[in-house]
Amino acid sequence: MALCAKKRPPEEERRARANDREYNEKFQYASNCIKTSKYNILTFLPVNLFEQFQEVANTYFLFLLILQLIPQISSLSWFTTIVPLVLVLTITAVKDATDDYFRHKSDNQVNNRQSQVLINGILQQEQWMNVCVGDIIKLENNQFVAADLLLLSSSEPHGLCYIETAELDGETNMKVRQAIPVTSELGDINKLAKFDGEVICEPPNNKLDKFSGTLYWKENKFPLSNQNMLLRGCVLRNTEWCFGLVIFAGPDTKLMQNSGRTKFKRTSIDRLMNTLVLWIFGFLICMGVILAIGNAIWEHEVGTRFQVYLPWDEAVDSAFFSGFLSFWSYIIILNTVVPISLYVSVEVIRLGHSYFINWDKKMFCMKKRTPAEARTTTLNEELGQVEYIFSDKTGTLTQNIMFFNKCSINGRSYGDVFDVLGHKAELGERPESVDFSFNPLADKKFLFWDPSLLEAVKIGDPHTHEFFRLLSLCHTVMSEEKNEGELYYKAQSPDEGALVTAARNFGFVFRSRTPKTITVHEMGTAITYQLLAILDFNNTRKRMSVIVRNPEGKIRLYCKGADTILLDRLHHSTQELLNTTMDHLNEYAGEGLRTLVLAYKDLDEEYYEEWAERRLQASLAQDSREDRLASIYEEVENNMMLLGATAIEDKLQQGVPETIALLTLANIKIWVLTGDKQETAVNIGYSCKMLTDDMTEVFIVTGRTVLEVREELRKAREKMMDSSRSVGNGFTYQEKLSSSKLTSVLEAVAGEYALVINGHSLAHALEADMELEFLETACACKAVICCRVTPLQKAQVVELVKKYKKAVTLAIGDGANDVSMIKTAHIGVGISGQEGIQAVLASDYSFSQFKFLQRLLLVHGRWSYLRMCKFLCYFFYKNFAFTMVHFWFGFFCGFSAQTVYDQYFITLYNIVYTSLPVLAMGVFDQDVPEQRSMEYPKLYEPGQLNLLFNKREFFICIAQGIYTSVLMFFIPYGVFADATRDDGTQLADYQSFAVTVATSLVIVVSVQIGLDTGYWTAINHFFIWGSLAVYFAILFAMHSNGLFDMFPNQFRFVGNAQNTLAQPTVWLTIVLTTVVCIMPVVAFRFLRLNLKPDLSDTVRYTQLVRKKQKAQHRCMRRVGRTGSRRSGYAFSHQEGFGELIMSGKNMRLSSLALSSFTTRSSSSWIESLRRKKSDSASSPNGGADKPLKG
Repeated sequence: MALCAKKRPPEEERRARANDREYNEKFQYASNCIKTSKYNILTFLPVNLFEQFQEVANTYFLFLLILQLIPQISSLSWFTTIVPLVLVLTITAVKDATDDYFRHKSDNQVNNRQSQVLINGILQQEQWMNVCVGDIIKLENNQFVAADLLLLSSSEPHGLCYIETAELDGETNMKVRQAIPVTSELGDINKLAKFDGEVICEPPNNKLDKFSGTLYWKENKFPLSNQNMLLRGCVLRNTEWCFGLVIFAGPDTKLMQNSGRTKFKRTSIDRLMNTLVLWIFGFLICMGVILAIGNAIWEHEVGTRFQVYLPWDEAVDSAFFSGFLSFWSYIIILNTVVPISLYVSVEVIRLGHSYFINWDKKMFCMKKRTPAEARTTTLNEELGQVEYIFSDKTGTLTQNIMFFNKCSINGRSYGDVFDVLGHKAELGERPESVDFSFNPLADKKFLFWDPSLLEAVKIGDPHTHEFFRLLSLCHTVMSEEKNEGELYYKAQSPDEGALVTAARNFGFVFRSRTPKTITVHEMGTAITYQLLAILDFNNTRKRMSVIVRNPEGKIRLYCKGADTILLDRLHHSTQELLNTTMDHLNEYAGEGLRTLVLAYKDLDEEYYEEWAERRLQASLAQDSREDRLASIYEEVENNMMLLGATAIEDKLQQGVPETIALLTLANIKIWVLTGDKQETAVNIGYSCKMLTDDMTEVFIVTGRTVLEVREELRKAREKMMDSSRSVGNGFTYQEKLSSSKLTSVLEAVAGEYALVINGHSLAHALEADMELEFLETACACKAVICCRVTPLQKAQVVELVKKYKKAVTLAIGDGANDVSMIKTAHIGVGISGQEGIQAVLASDYSFSQFKFLQRLLLVHGRWSYLRMCKFLCYFFYKNFAFTMVHFWFGFFCGFSAQTVYDQYFITLYNIVYTSLPVLAMGVFDQDVPEQRSMEYPKLYEPGQLNLLFNKREFFICIAQGIYTSVLMFFIPYGVFADATRDDGTQLADYQSFAVTVATSLVIVVSVQIGLDTGYWTAINHFFIWGSLAVYFAILFAMHSNGLFDMFPNQFRFVGNAQNTLAQPTVWLTIVLTTVVCIMPVVAFRFLRLNLKPDLSDTVRYTQLVRKKQKAQHRCMRRVGRTGSRRSGYAFSHQEGFGELIMSGKNMRLSSLALSSFTTRSSSSWIESLRRKKSDSASSPNGGADKPLKG
C-alpha cells in the first residue's frame, strides 16, 4: 500500500500543539491524505509490467519471445509465443487496473470529504486531505471521524459522546467516549481558538484498544487514555456535535496502521508445481542438447555434401556453431511442455471453485442471512488436504449467547429442580419456570427453574441480597429506557448482560448510571450508590472490581472474576465456605457451565483516600502506566470475603458433535485452543464428542514447572507405549527423537488417547527444548485440548505443527483473539458470530456456523483437490504428447529444428483446441456425489496423503505423454512411407503428414479427456465435441481459397487439408493411432477397477447397485449430544470501559446424522500406505503392524 506521506524515520513520541500549525509542521508529520492505490496513468504500464515479469513464468516466456525474434534460430513465427503471452499480460493488467481504479475512486471519495476545521478562530470547510496534526475539528451527528482525535468537548453533559466502531472492529453496538474534565467545558469557539494545550503521547501504532499520552496545559498535566480518543473510521452517533484535536492523521491513524497486507499463502500443489516446472525445464535443456549434438554431427557428416543447394546461413561457419544455433531453436520449439496457458487455467479453475463455495445454499445461514464466502482463490485445493484443525470454543463451537443457569450463594447451590423422590429433573420434565410477576421491571425473556432462590430473595436473606447487589453494581453495562419500565441493556460481553439481567429479575434492577453514581432499584426501592472507582478488566487480571459508597457512607469493594484468579485473593476465614463453593464449581464444570466467583471487601475512609491518591499518581505516569496501575489494583483486591459463584450456560451450536465426529472419521485431528478453565475444557470435549468414554485414557497436563511438565508428558508417552506392547505391537521406546523422524511409532499406538493441557504447562511445553516432546505426545492423541491459552499461544501451537509436521493446518475462530491463529495456519476460517468481524476480515474463508466446516472440507475441499489433480495430470500429459513429436521428428529432418505441425496449429493448440475441455473437467468434475462424500468420510484421506498428484503421478503422466507421442509420430510415419493416394500418387508429403499427425493428436487427447471425466455435464459435452468441431473448421479454413486470396504469403497450401482427409488411408491411420494410444489406458483402468479398486470406485459401484435395486437403504445413526459448555468469563470481556464510566457525570444511550461405515478391503491400500509411513519412522528394533486409526 502506497501512502501520500514520504517515508520518515520512526517516531519515539508524538507531540501535537493545538492551533499551532507552524510548530507542528517542523515534525513533518504525515498529512491526512491517504493513497491506497498503486498506479497512476503514467506509472501503470511500466510498474504493472515490472510486477508481472517478476513472475518466473512470464519472464521465461518473454525470454522465448526474444529468441524467436532472432532469425538465425527461430523456426517459429513470433506470434506463436506473443499471442498467448500478451493475452495473459492483458487479462492480468485489466484486472489490476480495474482493482486500482476502484481504489482511486475510494481514495478520492474519502480525501474529498468535507470537515469543519477551526482556523484563525473561524470554522472553515476543509477537505479531509488538508487536515493537519494539531487542528481542531468539529464533528456533527452521523459524520465519520476524519482522523484520530483527542475528544475535547461535546454537546452532551461533561464531554460525553457516542460512537459506532463497525468499520474498525465490526462491532455494531455503540460505545461511549469522554473528554477529560478540564477540556469538557471548551464548547465555545472562542475558548477553543485560545486553547494551546500540547499532547505528548505514544508514536503511531496499530493497537486499537490502547492509547497512552499526557495533555500539558496551564502548567498542569492530565493523563489521556483510549477512552478519550475518537479513531478514524468511527461514526458519531446520538451526539449533536463534538470538537476534537487531531493527534494522528492519514497513514498514521490506527485504521490505516491496521490495513497492512496479510502474508501470502501458497498451497502444497503450488510448491510442487514450481519444483516440477524446474524439472521440466531441465528435461527441456537435455532434449535441446541431444538434438543440438545431433545437428552438429549431421551437418559435419552429411550436411557438408549438400552445401551446393543447401548452404549454411551466412553467420554459420562450422557444424559446431550450427549445433549451437539448433539448440536455441529447439528450446523455442519444445517450450510448449510448460505453456503459459497452464497458469491461466489454474487461476480460472480456482476462481470457479471459489464461486461454488459462495453460491452453496447449504452453507447459507437463513437466520443471519449470511452466505459462505471464499475470501481468497488460491487455497481451494488445500481444503482437501487438511490433517489438523485448530478451533476456538466460545462463539465457534458454542453460540456465545449466555443464560444465567445456576449459582452458589453462601455455600448453597441454586438452579437444580428435584422431583418428589429427590432426583434431578431433566429440562423436559421440569415444572413451569419461576414467576417474576412481582417485579414490574423483570425481563420477560429470562427463565429460571429453581423457586427456592426467589424465596430466599423475598424473605430478605442478606447473603442472597448482597450477591445480587454485587451483580447489579459490578459491571460496565449501559442502560437505556425508551419507555417507562422498558429497560434495554447494552453490554460489552454476553456474560455481563446475562448476569445483570439475572439481578434485574431477582429484584435488583440496574436502572441508570452517571459517571459518578449507579442507581439500583432494590426490591422496588431506588438506591443511588456513589461510584468511587472502577478497577477495569484485562486479560492479565481476569477480574473487575468497583468501589462504591452506599447511602449510609460505607465504602465497599465488589469484585468478580475467574475462579483461578480470585480464589487466591480471599480472606483465610472463608476457607470452609471456599471448600463448599469449590465443590459447586466442580459440579458446574462437569455440566460445562461458564463460572465466575464473586467477593467483596469493606474499606475504611482513611485507607481509601490514601489508595486513591496513589492510583491518581500511577495514572499520570508517562512510563509503565499500566504496570503501575495493575500493582495498585493488586494491593486493594486482597483478603476479600467470598460471596459465591455464578454459572452461565453457553449452548453448543447446532451440529457441532456431528461435525466433529464426521471430521474425525476423515482422519482429521481436531485441537481445541480455548481460554476456558480445565474442567470446562474437558466437558467441552465430551459434549462435542471429541472425548468419549470409549477412549483408553485422557491425559491431563497441569505442571507448573518445566520438570513437572516434562515428567507428565513422559509418563503419557510411556503409558501409550505400554498399552501398545500389551497387545503385541513390540515397539521399543525412544527417549529422544529427531525432527526428521517425528512421525514416530507413537502415532501407531493401540487405543485412543486424548491430551488436555493448561496455559501454564503449555508455556513450558512450547519452549525450544521441550516442543518436540510435546508435539510427539500430542500428535499421538486422537484429540487435544489446550485450555487457559493466550492468543499468542494459539498461534505458537499452530506454528509448531506447521514447523515439524508435513501436514496442512486449518484454524477456525470468531473473535479478535483468534486472528493470530487464523493468519498463522495454512488455511484460516472466520466465523461471523457475536464478537465482531475481525476474525472474518483476517480469514481465507468465512461462514456463520461451525457445522458448515464439514461441507467446506469433505465436499468443496475434496472436489477442489480432485479436480486440480486431474487437471494437472491431463495438462502435462497432453502437452508432452504434443511437444515430444518434434523431438522424434528431429531425427528424420537432419535436426534442422523443422516443426511437424504448422505454426498456426502450435499457436492454437493450447488456447483453442484443448483449453476448454480441460477447464470444464477442472471446474465441474466429481468422482462421487456430495451426499456420498459426506457419507464416506474416508474418501477424504487420499488428499491428506497427497495421492492424486505427486512426483510419482507426474512421472506416470509424462510417461503416458511420451508413449502417445511415439505412436503419434511413428505410426503415421510408417504408413506414409509406402502409402499412395487414390490416384496412385505418393501420399507422403510434409503437409499431409502434418495434418494427419495434428488430427490424430486432437482426437486422441479429446478421447483421453472423455475417459478422465467422471461427471458429465452439458458443458463438458459442448466443450469436448465443440473443440473438435472448431479444430476441423479452422483446419479447413486455413487451407481454403479465401484465406489464400487474402494472405497468399501466409496460407500457401490451398486444399491440402481437404485432399489429405479425403483419403481412406489417412483416416485408417488416425483410427489406428487413436486405438493404439487409448487401448492400454482403457485396459489398465479396467484391470485396476476389478483387481484393486479404490474407495471412490467402490462407492460409485454401490451407488449403481442402489439405483438398480432401490430396496435396501443404509441405516442412519444420529450422534446425540448431552450437556452444555462452560468457559472463563474473563476471556469474553473487554478492557477500558470502566475508566470511561468514572470520568464524567452523566451517561446515556439513545433510543449429525452419520451413516455407519464399514471398512472395506478396497480401502486397505490407504491403510497400508499409512502403515508404511509409520514403519519408516519406527524404531529399528520394532515396527507397527497395526494400521493407524482414522
